[in-house]
Amino acid sequence: MTAPFRNLLAMNDAKPDTILTHAGSSPFEQHGIVNPPVYHASTVLFPTLAALEAADANPFEVVNYGRIGTPTSFAFERAVAELEGGYRAVTAASGLAAIATALLAFTKAGDHVLITDTAYGPTRRFANETLGRYGVSVDYYDPCIGAGIDALIRPETSVVYLESPGSLTFEVQDVPAIAAAAKRAGATVLMDNTWATPLYFRPFDHGVDVSIHAATKYIVGHSDAMLGLMVCNQASWETVKRAAVRCGTAAGPDDIYLGLRGLRTLGVRLKRHGEAGLALADWLSRQPEVVRVLHPARPGDSGHALWRRDFTGTSGLFAVVLEPCAKSAVAALLDHLELFGLGYSWGGFESLALPVHPGRVRSATGWSDPGPLLRFHAGLEDIDDLIRDLDAGFARLRHARR
Repeated sequence: MTAPFRNLLAMNDAKPDTILTHAGSSPFEQHGIVNPPVYHASTVLFPTLAALEAADANPFEVVNYGRIGTPTSFAFERAVAELEGGYRAVTAASGLAAIATALLAFTKAGDHVLITDTAYGPTRRFANETLGRYGVSVDYYDPCIGAGIDALIRPETSVVYLESPGSLTFEVQDVPAIAAAAKRAGATVLMDNTWATPLYFRPFDHGVDVSIHAATKYIVGHSDAMLGLMVCNQASWETVKRAAVRCGTAAGPDDIYLGLRGLRTLGVRLKRHGEAGLALADWLSRQPEVVRVLHPARPGDSGHALWRRDFTGTSGLFAVVLEPCAKSAVAALLDHLELFGLGYSWGGFESLALPVHPGRVRSATGWSDPGPLLRFHAGLEDIDDLIRDLDAGFARLRHARR
């Protein structure tokens, strides 16, 4: 990158869209080429024994072995850390790999971990089935507990894990209050920030130590790569990096490149996802079969006040609760949608719809709505076309309920 831009970043004057466009880019270090090359590397050679020993003395800072990092991964990590306001970042092969590595980095046998009851399902399975086997006890807490989490923290609590909003039911957590309670007890605060991305929530301004992303989703943005990120403050970075190296947590260079490419357009894409999501949520709220819409950016949502206080924008993921109806009626709605795919994940350019079942996994909080819960991801299609597709789907649902 050019010297003037380095100075702009050093003064913290650059706006997010400018950082998205330029961070991690050093064209004049690579013959003027804008994008960094994709380094496919395992072995790294050194010209002398002295150079080899110098690299071994500081293994996390330089390229000395492919699993530890290459210029491709360092460029991506530098860009995301700069965007989110972190110290350094560590790349992983998937969002779950990032979650697992971060949890392992700060836990040992005999520790206690608190995890929000609305966490991503695979997070919960890893905590129960893997951490539990190695002597780490796990409890789940009400995402709306706020400062009341203080009563759940034990002397052996090493980690408090947040996800806000929750990925199925979209409760917004009081991150500053929870983080403050955790810090008073000496616990590390981890947060899944995938929904908001680094653009719309600044975790380090609210007391978080490690911000975790399934970069597979909005950062990659094109449904064609698996990628995870752990963005760290200065105190936590070496602990996380060491755990990643010890566990072999490394992403492929092509996927990292796709993440860096996707990052460049995240600002314009996320704005469109957010606008489409709100438009669809408003339309759905007017359908007689919709009992309520779960979208924190809409006035009247239970998490709206916290969302307004802490977030600067919204993504395109939300859910709706339908009136009780037979599974065949839900199938009539979903099976013949033309623009909404029926599938897992989200954050790509395409719209998605998915029935979800939070009551099957929760333990600290209940889920009492008797009707089906549908999660929607608003893609980049024309909003009017998406509404027409849903309108036809609801017509099929009504016909099936007769």
